[in-house]
Amino acid sequence: MSDTLLEGTTEGERLRLAGAGAWIAENAHLLESLIDSETKRRRRLKRVDIDMSGVERLDTFGVWLLERLVRSFSARGCDTKITGLKEDYRALMDELHGVKLDEPPPHTGGQVIYALASIGHSIVSIGQSFGSIVNLLGAIVVTLLRLAAKPHKFRLTSLVHQLDNVAWRAVPIILLITFLIGCIIAQQGLFHFRKFGADIYVVDMVGILVLRELGVLIVAIMVAGRSGSAYTAELGSMKMREEIDALRTMGFDPVEVLLVPRILALIIGVPILTFLGSMAALYGGGLVCWLYGGIDPDIFLSRLKEAITLDHFKVGMIKAPFMALIVGVVACVEGLAVKGSAESLGLQTTSSVVESIFLVIVLDGLFAIFFASIGM
Repeated sequence: MSDTLLEGTTEGERLRLAGAGAWIAENAHLLESLIDSETKRRRRLKRVDIDMSGVERLDTFGVWLLERLVRSFSARGCDTKITGLKEDYRALMDELHGVKLDEPPPHTGGQVIYALASIGHSIVSIGQSFGSIVNLLGAIVVTLLRLAAKPHKFRLTSLVHQLDNVAWRAVPIILLITFLIGCIIAQQGLFHFRKFGADIYVVDMVGILVLRELGVLIVAIMVAGRSGSAYTAELGSMKMREEIDALRTMGFDPVEVLLVPRILALIIGVPILTFLGSMAALYGGGLVCWLYGGIDPDIFLSRLKEAITLDHFKVGMIKAPFMALIVGVVACVEGLAVKGSAESLGLQTTSSVVESIFLVIVLDGLFAIFFASIGM
């Protein structure tokens, strides 16, 4: 049987290979030895023709061996062509042809070169992620403009459903976390300010920190971990099951059907959660000041009115929709980047949360510089 599985004839710088019989896992040992002998024996070749018309049976292992044969000759600069492959096996061949094509070449030159190469790959990856975010932002803007021209196509039911998931169901955990954050800030402030006899200034610190920075920042981070990861997992699962491709086949725009309601729900829901979270944090700070610091609620409220202004409240609320947009876009980009494996889904979900939190903190720093420059 070994003589019939693969035979080769040479015509000058041209090699003709003819496959026959059953290219299946049971004959793997024979096939591998034949393929190795053909790839090692002939050195100077310009063209390789592989005729698979005589192959009666072909499984995944046989297709992979055929692909390995093609790659071996192609790596030596040979023009390699497969003919006679039955249509039943063509799809499997095309699928395996795209496997492990983007493996980086082995690094030579020591650890320094390897480290520099790793930095370069990371920079390229960051650039690609940034490009994907900008691309999706543009697609969302175009879709919103199209929906503004045809409002009847807007999916209000989907928006309400996403608002229920993002905002309403998140209220208890947001209130609890921000309440505890307010308590911790007030307790630490009282503990340290008491050394200088400046207990009352804890009210100023709690009010300004919560309204300007911590309220919106904590809410955005919680939303990134809760809703952003959920968006990535949902879209990634749909991508794996080819549901997004099915939407395109039926004539629906996935951006309009899936992404716009989710991102709008975040843009609407995060400011609401920020307001509720800020109030809960102030309440927690006031409670600790009363029970731990001996500052009566009336004094706390009176000092709070003197310490904060409407600008402090507006700064936090202005940040909220922008942070929501960042979380939503990053989550959708990572969800659409999921490949066909559960491992890819886990990696993209992790990347979604990490990137969202990082960008939210960066955006908060940029807003801090901006508001300081305009005196707000």
